[in-house]
Amino acid sequence: CTLFRKFKNKKDIVLSGIAQEKWRANITPELFQNVVWELQPDLEMFMTAYMDRITPDFVNLSIGLRAPQLYDETAPMIMKVPQAFISSLIEYFEKMEQLGKIGHMDFESLAMTIFSSTFGYTFLKSSFHQELTSLDREQFIKNSVAVFLNGISER
Repeated sequence: CTLFRKFKNKKDIVLSGIAQEKWRANITPELFQNVVWELQPDLEMFMTAYMDRITPDFVNLSIGLRAPQLYDETAPMIMKVPQAFISSLIEYFEKMEQLGKIGHMDFESLAMTIFSSTFGYTFLKSSFHQELTSLDREQFIKNSVAVFLNGISER
């Protein structure tokens, strides 16, 4: 009874909760500024920085925030995380091209590939822990970046 004097409904409780600092991942472009302009360590840094901030609690909360009755109001907050990661990575690839370290490519597709891999691992580890894979985070990051940079076909 007392709870609903302060909040009109469950939706208001959730929206109030996500306003608290501990429920925000705080992923901003500034998080990805520590680059050395070398693909391997930089891509590993991007993935590690994301995984440092996206905790299992945050993953579970963001799943709940996708509920139809909440989604219209929570979508902008949810979208900030991938938007910061993807836009920062696109800017990084553009700068690497300007520095002559990579050729011109579809940088948005490259960024989406790295993000999808990073998000997928984080989501699945949060959901299934060691039941799905025994790969630890560092091993996954190193292997993913190696595949991204070198491909899988024999040369």
